[in-house]
Parts: sequence; structure tokens; C-alpha cells
Amino acid sequence: MSFWRALLGRSAPAKPDLDALFSLPSAAVTLHAASGLRPVGTGSVAFRASEGAAFAELERDVTALLNAGEGPPVEQTTDDYGYTWLVVRSSDPAARSTEAAPDITGLVTDLHAVNSTLEANGYGPSLLCSLVGFTDGERSLALVYLYKRGTFYPFAPTGGGQRRDNALELQVEAAIGDDLPLEKDRSRWFPVYGAPGL
Repeated sequence: MSFWRALLGRSAPAKPDLDALFSLPSAAVTLHAASGLRPVGTGSVAFRASEGAAFAELERDVTALLNAGEGPPVEQTTDDYGYTWLVVRSSDPAARSTEAAPDITGLVTDLHAVNSTLEANGYGPSLLCSLVGFTDGERSLALVYLYKRGTFYPFAPTGGGQRRDNALELQVEAAIGDDLPLEKDRSRWFPVYGAPGL
């Protein structure tokens, strides 16, 4: 089979590697050093909700799992394209009361739990992406994980409209290229304007 893929110029689709999410804390340190961007303490997971009672029960289970701790509740929203977003906020009270960066490690663990639970229950094909937000007080950035590609890319919206800061995205790509598996095909750096958690 690999001979035919090579002959036709096709490659096997990348497998999702949810453990790649655990590389985000080290990438956050690199990102802060290179550009001054720090985690905002919010992340989200986007998926296409299925119809039926089984999926609704699974959504309740995921939300209950994350809300079982002492942290703030998980918020659920639906965007204009019909995707459901589960928004997770850092539960580190020290980060909320000081200038310290929010607990990105705990946030990543929660995002991994959401993705893993959906995947384990057969809803992996419904997963779109996960993102973690960053800011330096003036600029916003999301590191977006594409579930079906197993890669990350930077997304930097600018202004109030639907424009992007391409220069910042390329700067971030160069800075964290050794920390995260980055998406090489820039045509797949889809805009996620107005995404919860950004």
C-alpha cells in the first residue's frame, strides 16, 4: 500500500497525537521569552456535536469531569458554523490575584481530558481543534492544535475585524518551531475569528 501512495504522491494521513498538547507549557516559556506573549489562562476545544442522547450524555460527562475540581465551571457555546466549543479556564487562584502567568499546565491537562474523553467514546472524527490563548496586553494569539493533522499553528487576529497579523504568526512559528509539531502547510492555518478562549 505504501508503494502506491509513494507512486501517486499521496501520504498517509497524520494520526492525532493528543500528548503533543503537553508540549504547550514549554512552548509558552519560549513564546514569552521571544515575544512577550503570556497565556491568558483560557483554552477551548471545538467539535461538531452529534445528534442523539448518547452524545448529549457524553457532553454532560465531560463537563462534569472538568467541573468536579475546585476550578471555575466549563462553559459551552456554539458558533455560527454549528461547532460546539467547550471553554476551560485556569483554576489557579494565585495567577488571578497577581501578575503571575496562569497555570498553563493544568489548563493543558483539562484540554487533553476533553479531547481524550471524546476520542475514547468514538467521537474523534467530530473533533476539529483545540486552542490556548496568549496576549501581551496589546496583541492576541492562539496556538491552535489541529486534531486531524496532529499539528499546531499560530493564529493572531488583529483589530476588531476579520484580519490577521501575519508577521506575528510567522514570528511565533520561528520562535516555537523546536517546541511544537507545527503545521507546514500554511494553507491549513485556518482563521478562528471570535473563537472562545482567544
